[in-house]
Amino acid sequence: MAIRHLMSPLDFTVEETEKLLDLAGDIERHPEKYSRICEGKRIATLFYEPSTRTRLSFEAAMMNLGGKVLGFHSEDSSSAAKGESVSDTIRIVSCYADIAAMRHPKEGAPLVASLKSGIPVINAGDGGHQHPTQTLTDMLTIRSLKGRLDHLKIGLCGDLKFGRTVHSLIESLSRYEGVSFVLISPEELRVPSYVRNGMLAKNIPFEEVVKLDEDTMSGLDILYMTRVQRERFFNEADYVRMKDFYILDRDKMDVAPKDMCVLHPLPRVNEISVEVDDDPRACYFRQAKYGVYARMALILTLMEIEVK
Repeated sequence: MAIRHLMSPLDFTVEETEKLLDLAGDIERHPEKYSRICEGKRIATLFYEPSTRTRLSFEAAMMNLGGKVLGFHSEDSSSAAKGESVSDTIRIVSCYADIAAMRHPKEGAPLVASLKSGIPVINAGDGGHQHPTQTLTDMLTIRSLKGRLDHLKIGLCGDLKFGRTVHSLIESLSRYEGVSFVLISPEELRVPSYVRNGMLAKNIPFEEVVKLDEDTMSGLDILYMTRVQRERFFNEADYVRMKDFYILDRDKMDVAPKDMCVLHPLPRVNEISVEVDDDPRACYFRQAKYGVYARMALILTLMEIEVK
């Protein structure tokens, strides 16, 4: 039987995505049904670059399902430091685990691993390319908060060039009817041409603006903030110049729509002021919690485990 992997959120059809989100919702409502379903199973978390939320949420997801965790948290703590290839690593890990989640700074590394793997491989973020499980988390959060994934106006703010979460979310939500985007960034950090061309090809309404202000936020259902990522810059001076370009504070929230939800893939630096945290529209910590449910549902789906 062919092994199924997740490299991009588009690997799932809209129907499959909805089924996975339904499963995640059931896990949230009835966690006891799933607490032992993965007993005797192991997930390998293969993280070649630092992570807090993604790695820990995968580990929490498997433990919540009754399974166990093994793996490494940095390239330096793996045989990659000795020169071992991703292909060889996944061949070895396939002997020890039932499913693997891989984060790697090089775009396409999880795909290379999947071609040699004997177990399902989940792309947990590859360079500035894709972050499909964050997208599933975002979609679950939006659907839970707004009750739908269609007919939404979504603002994406900050680093839209290197922000892999943004690229994945745009591609996924573009498949839903009535979705439009407001892309808020400086010229240097606009979305890559392949993302822009994808929206143009599908006739997805979008506008690109520079300022985060009342006019920009007008009518937004979701404001998705991102940090300016130091690790994606080659020039420290460019990073310093860009890092404080957008800061969401109480004054901006005062003129934002009353039913707008603020999301952020985290970690944040200073792009959302801590004074916003108590605003009922600030949903980014709930978003992190939804990430566990989404990854639990994904593990069960790829391993083809059903609740009886």
